[in-house]
Amino acid sequence: MRGSEDQTRLPRRRERCRQGGTSGQGMTPLRVITTGLILSGVLIGIALISLSLGPAKISLREVLTWVAGYKSVDQTAWMILFKIRLPRILLAGLVGFTLSIGGVVFQALLRNPLAEPFILGVSSGAAVGAIIGIALGLGFGLGVPLLSFMGALFTILLVMGISSRHGGLESSTLLLTGVIVNAFFTAVIMFFITTTGDSRLHSMLFWLYGDLSQSRYAHLSIGLPVILIVSGILYVFSRHLNLIVGGEESALQMGVEVELLKWISFLGISLITGMVISFSGIIGFVGLIVPHLMRMLLGPDHRLLIPASALGGAVFLIAADTLARIILSPSELPVGVVTAFLGAPFFIYLLKQRGSQWTQG
Repeated sequence: MRGSEDQTRLPRRRERCRQGGTSGQGMTPLRVITTGLILSGVLIGIALISLSLGPAKISLREVLTWVAGYKSVDQTAWMILFKIRLPRILLAGLVGFTLSIGGVVFQALLRNPLAEPFILGVSSGAAVGAIIGIALGLGFGLGVPLLSFMGALFTILLVMGISSRHGGLESSTLLLTGVIVNAFFTAVIMFFITTTGDSRLHSMLFWLYGDLSQSRYAHLSIGLPVILIVSGILYVFSRHLNLIVGGEESALQMGVEVELLKWISFLGISLITGMVISFSGIIGFVGLIVPHLMRMLLGPDHRLLIPASALGGAVFLIAADTLARIILSPSELPVGVVTAFLGAPFFIYLLKQRGSQWTQG
């Protein structure tokens, strides 16, 4: 009985996806712009609040008057705000932006609600690449991000290669493979850290769980242009992602080059994920939580979902990192611990939702 119900629901879901991808029903440029402006306002507000919070007491009113130029900043406050807190806030926003886009695109291409860079092992693979780059003495200008990208790309290809059967991907096998690969690469990282005599690697144990305390403006200058270009390319294919969610076969019939889109997307996501992981360490569940919340609030159309998730991811990680900084002040937690506390229960909730449109496809 359940099987017959699923067979009747699936064509209707695919038809809705085709309509959403081609007709634009309920989706206008004005809605995208309005949503983007609202989330950008929230992002700026969270960033200003985050600037005012920390062991040094600087009120939000003082921050606002200094930002507006109505009051000069004393040297100590200037150092705290613009040399320590601001680059960390900007990097948190950039990392959250990137991981959320990765989650949105993975979930669409793999048609799996639990797909995201951390759960599929991509973050751990990128971290292994970064660790190797650091052990080889390479710098963060090109060498470490490049090896981190190669680690991320190798991981997603490995996971997909193991999970594919008869030309298709099995959802449960994909998740299980990702979890196993994630655990293996985490063990590899711990092996490097505990067996090497390099003091730089020993100090990276905190970084392993997500650490933004070493943020620099140089990281932003390296990562921002690449991330914006890749994000723009992925957004161009947002309508195609709508069609793929309805099924690869129907997407092919609608003229979508599915395999080409997969390669472009996996290369792009591996590049930007590897880059931010080399700066921030492993931060999990951002690409799981934010896209689902945005999908619940705004609907499944990727023309709106991609920019909304990107901005929402930036807001989420800035807020999480602020909490990590102040909850045990003057000590601090790795931001990955905070996102794991929030993300693990959310993961379990999604895992139990077997009746969703995703899990039945």
